[in-house]
Amino acid sequence: MAIADDLKKTLTDPTPLYFAAGTADLAVQQAKKVPALIEQLRAEAPARIDAVRNTDAKIVQEKAKEAQEVVAAKVAEVLGAIDPKKLGETAQDLALRGVGVAAEYAVRAKETYDKVAEHGEQAVRAWRGGVSEEIVDIAAAVEPDVPAQSGPAAGTGASSSDEERAGAKKPAARKAPVKKTAATTGDES
Repeated sequence: MAIADDLKKTLTDPTPLYFAAGTADLAVQQAKKVPALIEQLRAEAPARIDAVRNTDAKIVQEKAKEAQEVVAAKVAEVLGAIDPKKLGETAQDLALRGVGVAAEYAVRAKETYDKVAEHGEQAVRAWRGGVSEEIVDIAAAVEPDVPAQSGPAAGTGASSSDEERAGAKKPAARKAPVKKTAATTGDES
């Protein structure tokens, strides 16, 4: 039964959906920044292109040679410092550090997942709030004077939304006899 309970809990957990909604909302927020970045690149591009054109190739080659010499010296220093006896200890130390770093990243990933899911839940609430406000506005436009129609004559022109406001028991009581009649007429033929 524990497996069934775990499956039920997993399938009813809305967190992955909130995470997806949060990711989508964050992506939309980042996408809104793209036009400003494009304009910035357009403004900066001519100056950068001129700087590249005006750069002396000999200076670039000299800097590349200097960087290559520095890298070669560092590699030689590191390789010269390696002691075969300490290599095993260093490997174990690095492996333990790697496990620690992996655990830390797992914790950070879980925290980030929870933050994005929380953002998604807030975004979904905002979306639902916006939609519900629109529905209320539409309902007010369609039925502007609902409280004024609450007299005895209003029963003849009542819509399904009026019935839903009256309560769930009233429509259920109307549907039950209809189902019985339909079932009895189906049995007779």
